[in-house]
Amino acid sequence: MKIVVIGGTGRLGSKVVDKLRDHGDEAVPASPNTGVNTLTGEGLAEALTGADVVVDVSNSPSFDDGPVMEFFTKSTTNLGAAAKTAGVRHYVAVSIVGADQLPKSGYLRAKVAQEKLIQESEFPTRSCAPPSSPSSPTRSQPR
Repeated sequence: MKIVVIGGTGRLGSKVVDKLRDHGDEAVPASPNTGVNTLTGEGLAEALTGADVVVDVSNSPSFDDGPVMEFFTKSTTNLGAAAKTAGVRHYVAVSIVGADQLPKSGYLRAKVAQEKLIQESEFPTRSCAPPSSPSSPTRSQPR
């Protein structure tokens, strides 16, 4: 299975690429270092050709309110459109549990906007929370 990892040369992305390869998948790291820029759309079509899955672990180069919002909304819009055109079946994005609970943070507002764009797309969506999270459906609730 071909899986394109957006942000695949970064700290988290390189680990995702390694794990996918360990499992026998064709993991393709995609980042500005490899000629793929989700903000401008450069290289997206080529990188996503033949991909079954795209995993977005990219991060904004700026955490200032305006630039971080532009990064996540524009990048997600460009990536979603390119993935749809390429026939990608699954879109996975890393987010932050509870991002919607801290609206004063511009970074977290941008992550919420990213999630909303993905949820409104034609890709099937599912949110997962780690077992230690209070919102996790797998966590046992006190009686």
